Amino acid sequence: MERYGNITDVPGIKVGNWEDHEALTGCTVILCEEGAVAGVDVRGSAPGTRETDLLNPLHLVQQVHAITLSGGSAFGLDAASGVMRYLEERGIGLDVGIAKVPIVPAAVLFDLAVGNPHVHPGAEMGYEAAKRATRGDFPQGNVGAGCGATVGKVAGLPHCMKGGLGSASIAMENGVVVGALVAVNALGEVRNPENGELLAGVRDVENGKLLDSIEVLGKNYHSFFPGTNTTIGVVAIGASLTKPEANKIAQMAHDGLARTIYPVHTMHDGDTLFALGTGGPHVPVDVVGTLAAKAVELAVIRAIKEASSIPGIPAWRDLNR
Repeated sequence: MERYGNITDVPGIKVGNWEDHEALTGCTVILCEEGAVAGVDVRGSAPGTRETDLLNPLHLVQQVHAITLSGGSAFGLDAASGVMRYLEERGIGLDVGIAKVPIVPAAVLFDLAVGNPHVHPGAEMGYEAAKRATRGDFPQGNVGAGCGATVGKVAGLPHCMKGGLGSASIAMENGVVVGALVAVNALGEVRNPENGELLAGVRDVENGKLLDSIEVLGKNYHSFFPGTNTTIGVVAIGASLTKPEANKIAQMAHDGLARTIYPVHTMHDGDTLFALGTGGPHVPVDVVGTLAAKAVELAVIRAIKEASSIPGIPAWRDLNR
């Protein structure tokens, strides 16, 4: 099977993006039309989510049919309604006897501070993203939920750089693939964990150089700006999982954020990761969770390196031409 180096290398996973480049917002849909066992882990303290309670192992529903990631803050949660309509039209969902109800958990990030704060991803944008979902290559960077994403806001929005959407996958020797997709909109900076290189973060606006976020925090000369952040994403595994296993893998996958984003999981981030098991052989949770964290690392880095500048906010590419 041809591999694309993104989350759609996992069997049963499709990705669709839709964005408004003028308003600088968008949404990303991860479709699993055959159903996938799902878990979630919310680590940031300012989350915007939908249908996450049902992923608790104690609760009835066992599978989801899509995950929606969106900009627009809490307004963007409405994009999941469009994804539900798309799936309902195709007879996909939880069979409750009189109808099939699509199960579509969602998470949002805050991008209202860039672009037009009065334009939000809604049901129509969610529907269009689902309609465009496919397996294979898809654009990354300023697309989907990453359209208006930024990073490095520890010293305020004027010092930030462009974030974005990124995806990666890792294939095990037994053929099982672990994939990740993240929209990186962090308060903190992003570093390459392989060598500690600072990729994107707090800019000194006078000379364009990047500052160390930890040093900036130590000086404490700026207050955090509430509601400007959040990294959200999905890890998917072509293996059989139980709901407790999926929740544990979502938890472990956050290590990938912690190894690339400084600081992460703050009071002003709503960092949320979902985990999907699309079926296949059983692989120990410790193995899958470790690989999921690595895939998240790779996806975060790709999001930064694929991003393009927007007015007043440069990207990694601008500093590394």
